[in-house]
Amino acid sequence: MIMQIRIQTEDFDLSTEVAALRAGQPQVGAVVSFVGTVRDLNDGAIVSQMELEHYPGMTEKALQQIMAQAQARWAFLDALVIHRIGPLAPLDQIVLVAVTAAHRGEAFAACEFIMDYLKTEAPFWKKEQTPDGARWVDARTTDTAALDKWDERRDERRDKKRDEKRDLKQDTKPEQGKPR
Repeated sequence: MIMQIRIQTEDFDLSTEVAALRAGQPQVGAVVSFVGTVRDLNDGAIVSQMELEHYPGMTEKALQQIMAQAQARWAFLDALVIHRIGPLAPLDQIVLVAVTAAHRGEAFAACEFIMDYLKTEAPFWKKEQTPDGARWVDARTTDTAALDKWDERRDERRDKKRDEKRDLKQDTKPEQGKPR
């Protein structure tokens, strides 16, 4: 498994990247990919351009950690992340996440996990050009909320709270048949 990460200004070709990712791997039974693009409208404003910046070195390290977390959770065969930086126009491709696996379930889950964490944990900054001028794009609450489904401790915390409430109710109920 190579797990490639590329930060680049150049565009990418989805077909070429997927073909290279699965080349010479007859055990691949599934390829899942996600391509994010620049929209022409965001938060009610027309976007004429988006500029993406990153923190060299730190960004690649964050992406490596995200991919390692995915690898620890799912049995996929390989993965690729390409993220563009610099000025981009509406319809331009921003990001590609592609995952190969023997079966589709692992490929889908790993691809979605990598993309969800990339959106919130990787140090990229977006600045949009709108008719009112330039503005930095804040993280969306929906992106942060998407991480909840991957939080293994979330269910554990929920169960613990439920148990604590049940125990509290039992502690405050008077015991049946005993005088007070």
